[in-house]
Amino acid sequence: MKTALNPNILKLLNNRGVETEEEIEEFLSCKPQRTYDPSLLDQIEAGVDLILSEIDRGSRICIYGDYDADGITSTSLMLNILGHIMPKERLSYYIPSRFGEGYGLNMEAVRHIADSGAGMIITVDCGSVSKEEVLYAEELGMKVVVTDHHNITDRMADCILINPKKPGSPYPFTGLSGCGVAFKTAQVIQKKMGLPRSVLTEVLDLVAIGTIGDIMPLVDENRTMVKYGLKIINSGRRPGLRKLIEGAGLKVGTINSENVGFVIVPHLNASGRIEDASQAVKLLTAEEGDPCIDEIVSDLLEKNKERKRLQSEAYKSCISAIDGQNPDDFLLIESGDAHEGIAGIACGKIKDTYYRPAAILTPTGADGEMLKGTGRSIEGVNLYELLKKHDALFEKFGGHGGACGFTMKKENVDALRRGLLDDMAELVSENPELFVRKYPVDMDLDIEEMTLDFAEQLELLAPFGNGNPKPMFKAKDILISDVRLMGSDNQHARFMARSRHKKPIQCVLFSRAAEYEEIFRTGEPVDIIGHLDCQVWQGMKRLQFVVEKIYKK
Repeated sequence: MKTALNPNILKLLNNRGVETEEEIEEFLSCKPQRTYDPSLLDQIEAGVDLILSEIDRGSRICIYGDYDADGITSTSLMLNILGHIMPKERLSYYIPSRFGEGYGLNMEAVRHIADSGAGMIITVDCGSVSKEEVLYAEELGMKVVVTDHHNITDRMADCILINPKKPGSPYPFTGLSGCGVAFKTAQVIQKKMGLPRSVLTEVLDLVAIGTIGDIMPLVDENRTMVKYGLKIINSGRRPGLRKLIEGAGLKVGTINSENVGFVIVPHLNASGRIEDASQAVKLLTAEEGDPCIDEIVSDLLEKNKERKRLQSEAYKSCISAIDGQNPDDFLLIESGDAHEGIAGIACGKIKDTYYRPAAILTPTGADGEMLKGTGRSIEGVNLYELLKKHDALFEKFGGHGGACGFTMKKENVDALRRGLLDDMAELVSENPELFVRKYPVDMDLDIEEMTLDFAEQLELLAPFGNGNPKPMFKAKDILISDVRLMGSDNQHARFMARSRHKKPIQCVLFSRAAEYEEIFRTGEPVDIIGHLDCQVWQGMKRLQFVVEKIYKK
């Protein structure tokens, strides 16, 4: 390395399995090289050949996506790439409604696409288990190529299927997002058509957003694509995204993975959660000077505000139905008034509040006899495997270890609840500490080791997210002083932490100040767990410790 690394940085890397000089160089590089040959994805060559042959035949092609950030960016990416090699008037896209259609291919949409004159459907971020829908599309005379990253069940679509999780796939990394799989497909298109490599570089911003938005692991090949993607985002070259960033109060040139995950992604998702995700695709594919950009950005900002309001209402409504003292081991909540579009976010907050796997059921369909479920899980509980045991109770089901969605008849709810509680009882018997909230500590650190220089070097480990979280440190035998409560309900706190008579560090605690009222009052020695953060204020950098947990000695 050109600059001397703090020894604790090397310890952190070693603890995360990054050990050799070559691995360290690659992990810290601003120009990482780790990536894999897309031809290792089963059927990708055949899929691209079929796409190109349909283009040569003059077929109309429809990109079929999904209403979340990964689906939105996947759709935008495929439109961008194919727009280089075919007339745009023969290229269209379809994003199903979260409310009337739900996730994935559906028969009515397939019929609509066929009626529009399309000769081919290319799915992105969906389609792996759409066996009947793909068969129907083929019966209507359309070719189908599926690109996806979701788990595959025994209902695997019988067509060209490009998915790193496909049984027997030789692809060495299964953590790609839907947009990542679309990008690998684009790589083969670019090579076969002799397009300039710039057509791939210019869509890496979409890959970064899709990967972070779908909470894919920020390791291996994803780390490479996200690093380059963040550079493209910070170049401001995609006009719709640039305007959204500015409208949301961020600054182009300073965007990191957390800004993407907590600001950009929620605004893109708001389109599909409240109304129609198609407008987000339109924003991401708009050209410089397009008058629709300002209008869409303004609308997304308003939709995100509405999303927050509905989310708060749904959360409060759901927790009123939970016994806070003795919550079930699996929180299966029927909610007649939770807005369907934000059920997943509310479910995630409930999961965090009670540290239990949870699912919210909302009515769907005309007669009210069907329910749509959205679930979120905790560490140690693979939600996909858990629910898969009961898939006979579902009309539709899919997802992964941390989040799942399903549709079921209302009459099956009690059977599902009994089954899940039995399953959870078995898991708890195997792991009695399953519901003990985890605060994984990377290393113990003395207060005097928490310097601004060390915090700046920690940024070399970014981008942070799933699979590569911000390093967590524990400081022992700490004295807290100068406590100042903040927020509308005094829910946050700032204070100073020192190790006996040594120089203190400024700390901030979010949302749980009331939990530590006694500790703040008594001033007894404690241990604190959290992460270091560099803040820029009036052009000056300052250090703070963001506290996640305080332990009594």
